[in-house]
Amino acid sequence: MKKVNIAGREVFPIGLGTMNMGDKAATFDQEVAAIRTGLDNGVQLIDTAEMYGSGNAEKLVGSAIQPYTREDVFLVSKVLPSNASKKNLPVSLDQSLKRLETDYLDLYLLHWQEDIPLEETVEALEKARNQGKIKAWGVSNLDVDDLDYVIDLPGGENCKANQVRYNIANRGIEFDLVPMMNKYHMPVIAYSPIDRGDSFGANLTKQNVLKEIAEKHEASVFQILLAWSIRNGNTIAIPQSSNPDHVLHNIEAADISLTAEDLQEIDTVYPEPVSKQRLVLW
Repeated sequence: MKKVNIAGREVFPIGLGTMNMGDKAATFDQEVAAIRTGLDNGVQLIDTAEMYGSGNAEKLVGSAIQPYTREDVFLVSKVLPSNASKKNLPVSLDQSLKRLETDYLDLYLLHWQEDIPLEETVEALEKARNQGKIKAWGVSNLDVDDLDYVIDLPGGENCKANQVRYNIANRGIEFDLVPMMNKYHMPVIAYSPIDRGDSFGANLTKQNVLKEIAEKHEASVFQILLAWSIRNGNTIAIPQSSNPDHVLHNIEAADISLTAEDLQEIDTVYPEPVSKQRLVLW
């Protein structure tokens, strides 16, 4: 298992996503336990956002990380595009920091792009970085043209990551976005790396090739999906789970080394892209 370099840190290649977490009092303690199970077993990166539960996920993460040394956690949050202005981004950031019970983020991302000019957002992110409220910043759901535009802006060279949807059934970013990001030593943060448990309809767990590879490695199909997503050493997968046992299951996927034969068999069913594809969101 190789760690991934992100914003000058070496982090475990499987992190913790928190979308749809923190909303229910009845499951709060279990969700805290799930996050702490991850941190106790090597996970470093926790991904959240002000959008998730209107801040509830950030409050959950803030509670979960209190017993840990802050420097051992790589904390990521995201600002809504409607708040990504010079006026509103500092307010959103301060509110996120308050909910997370911390005085800085390791990485702060623009969740997606809307009407506020990228120039203004980058200026606000750079100001927050210079103030020490964020160690680094990046983007999410940006394709090649927009990411290239960001990098060319004043301060844009400090863009340290792009978070996008990436899994076996959604490989379009490999055609042009991943090569571009590799050029700038920018890792992929992969959301939906297991296709949200088949909820998107790809039926990955029913695919015979994946089932056979999983059996060979004495693993589950979900573990094979995670192992595949981090195979290049430059991707951090952020599966979401509220179940401590499932979190452990996900972590174990980092120890699976897929063979060249495994990857070739996967390519026959889920081939590499040979042309530009539209960036898949959500």
